[in-house]
Amino acid sequence: MNSAMTEDADESPVWSSTNLARMPPAIFGLQQKLYHKAKQEPGFRFYSLFGLILRRDVLQSAWDRVASNNGSPGVDKVSIAEVEARPSGVENLLNNIESELRSKSYRPAAVRRVMIPKANGKLRPLGIPTVKDRVVQTAVKIIIEPIFEADFLECSHGYRPDRSAHDALREVIGNVKEGRSEVYDADLSSYFDTIPHDKLMLAVERRIADRSVLSLLRLWLKAEVEERDEHGGPPKRSRPNAGTPQGGVISPLLANLYLHWFDKLFHRADGPRWWANARLVRFADDLTIHAKYIGDRITSWVEETLEGRFGLTINRSKTSIRRLSPKNDEALDFLGYRTWYAPDQFGRKTRYLTAQPSPKAMATERENLRKIICREMSWLPITQLIDRVNRQTAGWAVYHRLGRPARCFARINTFIVGRLYRHLRRRSQRPYRPPAGVSWWPHLTNDLGLVLLKTPTAKVR
Repeated sequence: MNSAMTEDADESPVWSSTNLARMPPAIFGLQQKLYHKAKQEPGFRFYSLFGLILRRDVLQSAWDRVASNNGSPGVDKVSIAEVEARPSGVENLLNNIESELRSKSYRPAAVRRVMIPKANGKLRPLGIPTVKDRVVQTAVKIIIEPIFEADFLECSHGYRPDRSAHDALREVIGNVKEGRSEVYDADLSSYFDTIPHDKLMLAVERRIADRSVLSLLRLWLKAEVEERDEHGGPPKRSRPNAGTPQGGVISPLLANLYLHWFDKLFHRADGPRWWANARLVRFADDLTIHAKYIGDRITSWVEETLEGRFGLTINRSKTSIRRLSPKNDEALDFLGYRTWYAPDQFGRKTRYLTAQPSPKAMATERENLRKIICREMSWLPITQLIDRVNRQTAGWAVYHRLGRPARCFARINTFIVGRLYRHLRRRSQRPYRPPAGVSWWPHLTNDLGLVLLKTPTAKVR
């Protein structure tokens, strides 16, 4: 980096309006300067970043972020708590990391693969690096994320500071209101596992010329994956030829960077943004394209670009075109929300554009509640069980607060009360009864502490 890096970052827009990650002021200021430099010079390649990663305050901040997430241990079975419990455990770990990075002897351990159930009953692979590797990845991310943030476009919302799925949903609603009511909803098959390494690194090298940083990224992409045998056999290890495993700290940024170049092509003078007046909304690998008419030219362009140029695979069984109109019941399910023209609740013939929790989101929440309110939990005091229910529904309600979720919230409330009623009636030999003169609903809410979902005031637009 040159002397321009020392200029006051306040002279240009900052990469994050607030220090949401609560980084130390010196680190946050460094990120602002990196963003400033990248924003001011779109063609600049950063060639002196490794020394910033080695800074002790950067490594300490990386540890603090990893420790706050309190994730599972990796293949070495070392947890956050174990590191903290050792005498000078954190200091020794950071010293070891710094020493290995300086001597170029650092090598990542294998990534522990676990299978996480999906809502459709299938399994999703999740890669868990060791605590040590997560700290190094976080330190690298602290330094390189502002650089790529300077390039990312407004249509991208996933895994970015100051952006969320709610922002993407607002864009979807806004596009439909503006008349782009036909939506191409594209689904990528196993996106994180199929990103071509060579093409991904080319995207990285457009901005980063520091060979030490590039070497670290390649090491993580090629790190072995360890799978445990469910029947107690020896673990199996393999080295991936493509993809960046979900679960790694650096993976979301790299995955976002790769599709950033799809965003760029979409918005070029010869892209759909101009010849079809289309709009793109992307949240990581979930993307929708909005236009007044979605024809073969747009779908062919998307398929040829993603599958041909980017080497990805479109799941055509899950990819569809939706035509949102007051004249039909077609709906777009995107990021856990259903967007459609809903019938008027008072029986009038008019319809209104709205968003609400999708049927899949509703089914997933009911299944999560079944796992809490079940026979296996009969040993748990009822107030503690209800506290678990409250924590589960609170997070779900915060995410699904946009649009008009009142009816969906009411259905979840009815489901919870009914299930708690049956649970209490069967958990002992003598059927449970509320106090005399008190019905079940007020007994659960007033006496036992159940917090029902309330209709929020937040609007999509």
